[in-house]
Amino acid sequence: VQLQASGGGLVQAGGSLRLSCAASGDTFSNYDVGWFRQAPGKEREFVAFINWSGGSKSYADSVKGRFTISRDHARNTAYLQMNSLKAEDTAVYYCAGDKRSFGSSRDSPAREYEYWGQGTLVTVSS
Repeated sequence: VQLQASGGGLVQAGGSLRLSCAASGDTFSNYDVGWFRQAPGKEREFVAFINWSGGSKSYADSVKGRFTISRDHARNTAYLQMNSLKAEDTAVYYCAGDKRSFGSSRDSPAREYEYWGQGTLVTVSS
């Protein structure tokens, strides 16, 4: 599967953005999807997870209550709705895909995803 992230941009603190992750090359419902981000000078970190059906989701504590992950199988696209953005949310955001898993650790932030999109830059000005 190929993944392409988009939707990044410059937004003021308190604003919103919606990132998209468009999938192609395989049946989208075969894949779990994660969103990650990497801020300048920092390691990549987990942001959110959604399982293949959309029925299971999880979030990093830093974004819980502000970000919402979702997916639309008809559009082969996953989304990350980001509200109440803060300066510390500034980062390159990546979507990642992995063959669907039913294990208890499927939403682990340490899960190794096989497929990655190219990243989209989100800049939040304070």
